[in-house]
Amino acid sequence: MKYPIQLTPKERLLKAIRMRRDIVEMTAAAGSGHPGGSLSAVEMLVTLFNEFLVHDADNPEWEGRDRMIFCKCHITPAIYSILARTGYFDPAKLMTFRKLGSELQGHPCRFYPKGIEMSGGSLGQNLSIATGVALGLKAQGKPNRVYGLSSEGDLQEGQSWEAIMAAAHYKLDNLIVLVDYNKLQIDGNVEDVMGVHPLDLKFKSFNWHVIEVKNGHDFDEIHKAIAKALALKGRPTVILCHTVKGKGISFMENQAGWHGRAPNKDELAIATKELDEQEAKINSMK
Repeated sequence: MKYPIQLTPKERLLKAIRMRRDIVEMTAAAGSGHPGGSLSAVEMLVTLFNEFLVHDADNPEWEGRDRMIFCKCHITPAIYSILARTGYFDPAKLMTFRKLGSELQGHPCRFYPKGIEMSGGSLGQNLSIATGVALGLKAQGKPNRVYGLSSEGDLQEGQSWEAIMAAAHYKLDNLIVLVDYNKLQIDGNVEDVMGVHPLDLKFKSFNWHVIEVKNGHDFDEIHKAIAKALALKGRPTVILCHTVKGKGISFMENQAGWHGRAPNKDELAIATKELDEQEAKINSMK
C-alpha cells in the first residue's frame, strides 16, 4: 500500500490505541524494552506514516520514497508497531519482539524488518546520518524528504549539534526533525541530568526554522506543524513536540522509571483495561 493517505479523526485515535496495545503487549511478552518513550511518540508516528511520509510498504526500497530516520532508536516497540500497522510485515510477528532468533531486535537493524532505513543504538549518531542523507538527496536534485525523530537524549550529544550546524550550513530544507520532548530520560528529569532547555532558542541560534507543538498528542496540532514545515524553504525545520512519557497508560505517565521497564502480568491487565475503556469511548463517537 502506498502512503500518504488522509485519516478521519476517529481513525487517527483508533490507530493510536492499536499502537499503544502493541507497545505494552510486546514489552510485557518480552519482559524488557522501552515503553515510556514509545508511548510518547505514538501520535507523531501515526501522523507521519499515514498522512505525510511518502512510502510504499509493498516496495520498501522504492527510490521515490521519503526517508524516515529514527534518531531515538530505543523506541523499537513503537517503530515496529507503526511498520507492522502500515503493512511492512505481519503484526503477529510483533509478539516475537526481543526473542531469540527474531528479526525484531531491541534496537533497529538496517536489514530487517523491511522499512528500517538505518541501524541505530547510540544516541546522537542518526541525526548526523539524516543530515547526510538529506544532503545527498539535495545534491542529486531529488525531491525526496528526510524526516527524523529525535529526543532530548539525542540532543545531549555533541554529535547532534555538529549535524544541526551542518544541516543549516547546507540549507537542507528537505530535512524535518521532530523532537519527542517528554522531559524525562532513564536517569530522571532531563534538566537534572543534563539540561537542554531552551531548545527553541538553541535551534534558532543554529539557523533552523522552529515550530513548537504545545500538545504533542493532539493530531491536529501535529498535522498543522508538519504541513507548515513542508512549506518552509531555505533552512531545515525542527518541530518541538511537548509530550508525556508513558502517554495513555495512567500509571506510566510522567514516570521516568518506565523508560526501560516492561509491565508485568498484573500491570499489563491494568493497561489493557484502560485501553479498552479508551477504545470504547472512541467507538461511541459519531
